[in-house]
Amino acid sequence: MTMNSDWQCIYSTQYEHIAEIVKAVLEDNGMKCFSLSKKDSAYLFGDIELYVAPDDVMKAKQIIKKENFE
Repeated sequence: MTMNSDWQCIYSTQYEHIAEIVKAVLEDNGMKCFSLSKKDSAYLFGDIELYVAPDDVMKAKQIIKKENFE
């Protein structure tokens, strides 16, 4: 899957396992989603960001809120 500049970050967390769970829930709801790790490999700080297409932003945010991932 290639990312174009229109994809929007809808969630970020410092925990990789949480990012994977949120990503799986969004994909189960029919959304294409990808993660981008911004963790510093030497110091292990930073976030993992989840991106969706612009058409899915509102739906993704509603699901994240409903599932209490905020």
